[in-house]
Amino acid sequence: MRAIGIILAGGNNHRMKELSKKRAVCAMPIAGSYRSIDFALSSMSNSHIGKVGVLTQYNARSLNEHLSSSKWWDFGRKQGGLYVFTPAITSENSFWYRGTADAIYQNLNFLKSSHEPYVVIASGDGVYKLDYNKVLEYHIEKKADITVVCCDQTSDMEVERFGTVKMNEECRIEEFEEKPLLAKTQTVSCGIYVIRRRQLIEMIEQCAREERYDFVRDILIRYKDVKKIYGYKIKSYWRNVASVEDYFKTNMDFLKPEIRDYFFKQYPDVYSKVDDLPPAKYNVGSQVRNSLIASGCVINGTVEDSVIFKKAFIGSNCYIKNSIILNDVYIGDNTHIENCIVESRDTIRANTYHKGEDGIKIVMERNDRFMM
Repeated sequence: MRAIGIILAGGNNHRMKELSKKRAVCAMPIAGSYRSIDFALSSMSNSHIGKVGVLTQYNARSLNEHLSSSKWWDFGRKQGGLYVFTPAITSENSFWYRGTADAIYQNLNFLKSSHEPYVVIASGDGVYKLDYNKVLEYHIEKKADITVVCCDQTSDMEVERFGTVKMNEECRIEEFEEKPLLAKTQTVSCGIYVIRRRQLIEMIEQCAREERYDFVRDILIRYKDVKKIYGYKIKSYWRNVASVEDYFKTNMDFLKPEIRDYFFKQYPDVYSKVDDLPPAKYNVGSQVRNSLIASGCVINGTVEDSVIFKKAFIGSNCYIKNSIILNDVYIGDNTHIENCIVESRDTIRANTYHKGEDGIKIVMERNDRFMM
């Protein structure tokens, strides 16, 4: 493909509450065995983008560890590859990334040293599958300066949390509002953009000279009446894990057969770092209904309508319903968990009760691993 990729993975989102205290949002576990950044990386790999830069910053340890080997997404190659950029103090700059545009500016040599004519910019916290080749073809056909990937949301979705766009009949964006107080449309930006490489360099350098740091506010919104900015609508599955509620609903969506079939059985595939773990073990007396159970788990109790991530242990007589159990969690005997997200590497005492009454409850405990 005649493009390089940039994945913006450095931000923090306070709507994730305690879940983002120990990891970047882009490193949030999804569907039992994946991380949220896997979907953007897989789409780029499947679109034959051979050179991808990932810009990380906030709580990047687990994310950098996840990206430590590029072979999982087929980026281990002589030409191109996967590059991870973290903020660095230089003789000219001593700032952390002050925004998405500033993050690109501090790594502008990555763009200047490349030869591909186009750049695909994607957020690392979206769950989707997309052929970027089709977006690039659309971008060239429209002779656009910037193409923004968009999707329509249902009327019950709080689109005020996203950037909303309004397009004319030719799909040219006439209005672009970032997190409006009152949304005028249900069409939101997916955080995926296509732009010519040289033009991006010029815009980013102009932002730096004017001390502007945000890609959406200082480029997309500011230039919408000057540059030809078009919208490319997708009708397939797309979700953004930008809040606890969104994260919970996204994982619960994978319990639907049509969603599992779309991501797991239909081409192209979604790739992730693979751990050498044994298959899940279901002991005598265990019952599992409509749930995803990842590798390395041991199930002794009852699990219903839940997603259980890798290396979880569910004790005897436990009842887990409508919950997400993250990696390496130990749950003692006779424990009831409902409408909850249990943080990774937690130890839940035996004979305890956790239920989210008004929304989703995040369970975080640090106890010795013993059974009572």
